[in-house]
Amino acid sequence: MKNNKLNFITQEMFALLNTLPSDAEAKWGKMNAQQMVEHVMGFFNVSTEKLQFTLVTPEEHLPKYKDFLYSDKEFRENTKAPSSVLGEETLPLHYTTFSIAIEKLKQSVDNFIKYFETEPLKKTLHPVFGMLSFDEWVLLHYKHVTHHLRQFALVS
Repeated sequence: MKNNKLNFITQEMFALLNTLPSDAEAKWGKMNAQQMVEHVMGFFNVSTEKLQFTLVTPEEHLPKYKDFLYSDKEFRENTKAPSSVLGEETLPLHYTTFSIAIEKLKQSVDNFIKYFETEPLKKTLHPVFGMLSFDEWVLLHYKHVTHHLRQFALVS
């Protein structure tokens, strides 16, 4: 199961993103296609500690978040990260084109794989879910990626 999800985020996600017009409108939320790609890239950068946040979830709530992580439940439409993590408004674009943003996302995903290959037992901090192993990050990245692909009608 994990290998299917890993394959999805390393391969299939990019095949789908490459079919997305840069001016595609989202079914929900404020982000445009490029903002979504850059947002997903930022999430991969959190898993490799390129971006760091403090834990915002009370420790006693972490078990229910881990239960969600291991479940088949999806993020609901309009699920928002805590404002203390991402703020209320969409972030400005970092790249000049949508295709460059997709390439930078690919680099972040590749970096994620390499990061944990060198330290397979390492855990890194997600601000809501707490300390996550590689396998747990794969589960969370899969949920996050499919959530945003649903946002742009690339998966159902």
